[in-house]
Amino acid sequence: MNDNNKNLTMEIESEVFKALIKHLQNKTKVQNIDLMNLADFCRNCLSKWYVDAAKDKGLEISYDDAREIVYGMPYRDWKSKYQKEASQEQLDEFNSKK
Repeated sequence: MNDNNKNLTMEIESEVFKALIKHLQNKTKVQNIDLMNLADFCRNCLSKWYVDAAKDKGLEISYDDAREIVYGMPYRDWKSKYQKEASQEQLDEFNSKK
């Protein structure tokens, strides 16, 4: 793959990531536990991956700052506005995968 194709691929991947983040920010009814149970990742996982990717590039970003990027607001605000108590069924499914 030549450099032009690498750059184009990175630009496309960046746009896809931005679209995924925007989609998750707009789908506030989708709880993290639902994402974990269905897809084995959630908004917090994306935040951790963001921190790791930044570190790989020599940049330091805090987990809280990464979560603000992913959630579109401070995590504590998102949690108080949108996070619901997990049902026993959700917790049982989550714990069965450990």
